[in-house]
Amino acid sequence: MSTKDQILKKIEILLTNHFESPKNAFDFFDENGDKKLSKSEIKNLLQEAEISGFIRGIVASKLIEGYDVDGDQLISWSEFKTAIDEIAL
Repeated sequence: MSTKDQILKKIEILLTNHFESPKNAFDFFDENGDKKLSKSEIKNLLQEAEISGFIRGIVASKLIEGYDVDGDQLISWSEFKTAIDEIAL
C-alpha cells in the first residue's frame, strides 16, 4: 500500500468512525465558519486522522493543490466533497 493510500485510508476511518457524514466533518473542521477549509484547518483534520506531523503540511498543500478549483488556496465544501468521493466512503 502506498503512502497516499495509507493517508486516504486514515482519513476514511476518521470520517466514517467519528462523523455522521462528510459534511459534518467538514463543518467540524471549519473552525472559523467561513465555509472553507484553510491549510491549518486541513492540518487539524489530518492530525485527527493520525497523519504524522512530519508530512501533515505536505499533505495539506497537496490536497489544496489538487482540489482547489477556484484558486483561492482554500477548500470549499464542493471541493472537499470531490476529494472525499475519490476515497469512496
